Amino acid sequence: MQLITYDRVKSKIIEIRNQKVMLDSDVAGLYGVETKAINQAIKRNSDKFPGGYLIELTSDE
Repeated sequence: MQLITYDRVKSKIIEIRNQKVMLDSDVAGLYGVETKAINQAIKRNSDKFPGGYLIELTSDE
């Protein structure tokens, strides 16, 4: 697994609804796993993530 550097993370941050966010696919790419695995981990451990951690995009976004 490759080291996750600040620059790699910073390049994946985008702004939506005046919030700085990362897409689940970009997080998965940083960790070298499928997007499905990231989403499953969040669902299975939802109590470990603060409210508002996950937002769902509209089709326009």
